[in-house]
Amino acid sequence: MAELEASLDDVIPSSVLPPFWAKLVVGFVSLVCFARSYDGDFVFDDSEAIINNKDLRAETPLGDLWHHDFWGSRLTSNTSHKSYRPLTVLTFRINYYLSGGFHPVSFHVVNILLHGGISMLLVDVFSVLFGGLHYTSRGRRLNLAPRSSLLAALLFATHPVHTECVAGVVGRADLLGALFFLLSFLGYCKAFRESNKEGAHSTFWVLLSILLGAVAMLCKEQGITVLGLNAVFDILVIGKLNVLEIVQKVLHKDKSLENIGVLRNGGLLFRMTLLALGGAGVLYMRWRIMGTGPPAFTEVDNPASFADSMLVRAINYNYYYSLNAWLLLCPWWLCFDWSMGCIPLIKSAGDWRVIALAALWFCLIGLMCQALCSEDSHRRRILTLGLGFLIIPFLPASNLFFRVGFVVAERVLYLPSAGYCMLLTFGFGALSKHTKKKKLIAALVLGILFLNTLRCVIRSGEWRSEEQLFRSALSVCPLNAKYADLNRHVDALNAWRNATVLKPEHSLAWNNMIILLDNTGNLAQAEAVGREALELIPNDHSLMFSLANVLGKSQKYKESETLFLKAIKAHPNTASYHGNLAVLYHRWGHLDLAKKHYEISLQLDPTASGTRENYGLLRRKIEQMQKKDV
Repeated sequence: MAELEASLDDVIPSSVLPPFWAKLVVGFVSLVCFARSYDGDFVFDDSEAIINNKDLRAETPLGDLWHHDFWGSRLTSNTSHKSYRPLTVLTFRINYYLSGGFHPVSFHVVNILLHGGISMLLVDVFSVLFGGLHYTSRGRRLNLAPRSSLLAALLFATHPVHTECVAGVVGRADLLGALFFLLSFLGYCKAFRESNKEGAHSTFWVLLSILLGAVAMLCKEQGITVLGLNAVFDILVIGKLNVLEIVQKVLHKDKSLENIGVLRNGGLLFRMTLLALGGAGVLYMRWRIMGTGPPAFTEVDNPASFADSMLVRAINYNYYYSLNAWLLLCPWWLCFDWSMGCIPLIKSAGDWRVIALAALWFCLIGLMCQALCSEDSHRRRILTLGLGFLIIPFLPASNLFFRVGFVVAERVLYLPSAGYCMLLTFGFGALSKHTKKKKLIAALVLGILFLNTLRCVIRSGEWRSEEQLFRSALSVCPLNAKYADLNRHVDALNAWRNATVLKPEHSLAWNNMIILLDNTGNLAQAEAVGREALELIPNDHSLMFSLANVLGKSQKYKESETLFLKAIKAHPNTASYHGNLAVLYHRWGHLDLAKKHYEISLQLDPTASGTRENYGLLRRKIEQMQKKDV
């Protein structure tokens, strides 16, 4: 420990080592990295999780949040993705209430502040992981690794792979999950604050840690993995288990194996029992809440999981792991969506990408050998905890226990990246220790921090609008069908926007923009364009109709109804106006009005198959309701 700290003397100046200043520096740097995203739009999944999520609105009872998934669907539905994150949705609802509607700035600011707070909290976490758990006689924890903990926290705060979690509003699930994950770990550490005897602990803090782990899971599923990290920490740091010693005794059939202290430690066994029972209980409740079993995903979401051959599945899963590792090592190759054919399947051992698998496992096995077999107990502990922090939070996304709905997702690397930053810091210390060119190492570290900060600023800018986000992905993932489509859409949008600049009353161009944005799921942008168009051409019934459709999809039923009625007043014999108003009433629950306008629409256009089908559905629903009443 002392050697690692000494080796970082030239990298981290002593003037920023006091805990307050260290945290202040980390918090400030994290804000610099992602402040550019504060006034961005709602992009990508934000539309479904926020704008179209009825659970954010005041008319939805708060109790419904506990029965709905992250996207506002009932968990018992067969179409639900089973992403149960009610506490995250609750924070969205509070955001919506306090800001008076869907104003992205307040949502983004909360995310940026959360990342800053998590980065500052990691200074404490890393001080425990690097320096061990030591308390004064008054119960104050000592930081015996100030340089290592500060450098690792800075590497975490500036890592560009975090942009999706911070700049994308739905990334708040990962941020909140990480926050309570770290609080659970630090709470577990406090269980040993006032213990002077071997194996003594505070059961209250152990139970509180389990509770915080459950809270983390209610923010994001992987939060529950903190209980596994707590167990590893307890065994290695508190119990001081020497895996190398046990292996040697087993190989030599040493009879003294049964006398190893950690195996006879009643306190440790009690804590492991509490963690196991707590974790099992929380997972059982989670499974019961899911209702209908695991979620169903399609082949485009995760092609490897649908491969017939187990070997092909295993090879591709391991290739995905190597891609995740590469994103941590070189976070310049970032993409918001890796599905839709972005990463072709590896179908034979002759595929050159198999080299990535070999490289990944070569590095992992090397680190594991050092973590388990090194004679330096400090090295063993740091490498084991670093690998634990890297691997354990990643397990829910690994496809090992259940199929996940993505190929690669940068957001799931938020917590594992802390383990990577720990290992990288240890590597810098080891490199500095074995070279005389310590200033060169310092320049390398500062260069990495600067480049990462620059990349964060650039990447945050790309997340400010959906157009920039899709364009940035074209160079990384040109095989994804969504980029191909958007490239054509963007060209069309630009052409129509230019037309409205040259001729502001160009109704067709305005309409085309609204319809295209609506069809591509960009409801917030479609609404903004529609309102802009109606300010310039207030009496255009076609614009009223297009905007009314968008507002209806956003569940702004009253305003949508007003625009539909205005459009009908201007053109009463347009069948589609009556048909779409009927659909609005149908969704809204005004069934008699829906029936009336379906019938008017069919009188005006009897060949409209969609309207006839919806009318049939409505009549069956009314008949069922009448039978129930009888």
